[in-house]
Amino acid sequence: MLAYVEKLTLTPWEMVETDVQALRQAGFGDAAILDINQVTSYYAYVNRLADGLGVDLEGFWEEE
Repeated sequence: MLAYVEKLTLTPWEMVETDVQALRQAGFGDAAILDINQVTSYYAYVNRLADGLGVDLEGFWEEE
């Protein structure tokens, strides 16, 4: 699953059917694969949106 998430995050244009098949072979069902894809894509979207707008992190995320 983590290899799928990493590839979807870093090189989404390289995703192919065998990436999904590997998840099925690892025991994930279609609903779980959809969840994995949607959560990964949502976080990528939100991070790019925030980065693109120059949004700063809340103060509690900053190191002291």
